[in-house]
Amino acid sequence: MIGILPRVLRSLAIAVVLASFFGSIAHAQGTDAYPSKPVRMVVPYAPGGPIDVWGRILAQKLSESLGRPVVLDNKPGANGIVGTDIVAKSAPDGHTMLYQTGSHVANVSMYKKLPYDSVRDFSPIMQMASTHGMVLVVHPTVPAMSLREFIALARSQPGKLNFASAGSGNATHLAAELMKSAAGIDVVHVAYKGGGPALNEVMAGQIEMMMVSVAQGAPFVKAGRVRALAVTGASRAPPLANVPTFQESGFPGFHFAGWHGLWFPAEVPRERVARLHSEVARIMFAPDMKSRLDDLGLVPVASTPPEFAAFIEREIALYAKIIKAAKIEPQ
Repeated sequence: MIGILPRVLRSLAIAVVLASFFGSIAHAQGTDAYPSKPVRMVVPYAPGGPIDVWGRILAQKLSESLGRPVVLDNKPGANGIVGTDIVAKSAPDGHTMLYQTGSHVANVSMYKKLPYDSVRDFSPIMQMASTHGMVLVVHPTVPAMSLREFIALARSQPGKLNFASAGSGNATHLAAELMKSAAGIDVVHVAYKGGGPALNEVMAGQIEMMMVSVAQGAPFVKAGRVRALAVTGASRAPPLANVPTFQESGFPGFHFAGWHGLWFPAEVPRERVARLHSEVARIMFAPDMKSRLDDLGLVPVASTPPEFAAFIEREIALYAKIIKAAKIEPQ
């Protein structure tokens, strides 16, 4: 009961804020036969990752509550741009939505020209969840048992150590660049085509370190395949409760955590935004979803559309700063 109470209070708070924001939405929903056909949830990544796994769970639950099929559609390519563009150019009727991550805002600075405007061409629905952040892992042969020891090692060998990422501009890349800047170290970036191949190279001893999501890295930490030195979240990650945060390890204010969000194309009627928001928020805080979210390293948020819009603006500015500091040239 104690563990459930904060979740109930959060759900009630969401309901109150939504009522204030949408005004007479309840009446509008009563006259709007939405959805009137299957709803398409575009995931701009290949099947198999956490976003795909949670997307399929969410699609099933939404199908049950909306009374219409919600179909997950994987459209990978160009760091999420291909699938995102499909949604941007879809009819603004609430029957096509985008499920994306922080890559949506990072791409603003990673690419010289996008086929859409990342803000104006979308209607924010909500930030569904945040993650437990990333975990800095090293191969077991690296002579560092803590973050401080690793930084000392890197400072003693500038440009000699390498770090793997799932691709240039990916969260695994940008989190490491943020660490480099904060610690004043020079480690060399090696980009791979996906988090799996990158982590495999670290486990094989070909690359010394990587910033990997807690959800992906925890099983290999527990199996002894890699050593965890610190997590980037503001608090310790439950799957790796014995691993300190960067803040605990001498970097006050250091924080980097991924997030998951939902968007419609621009100009979708607000009563339809409200309907979908209400259904997803209920699912995110349902007691039977907690263990599934925990397994995927997701912490429910369910922000309101205005809150999410403001959050997106802040994240665009943050990622622009990180990318500029990392001297990453837009593609």
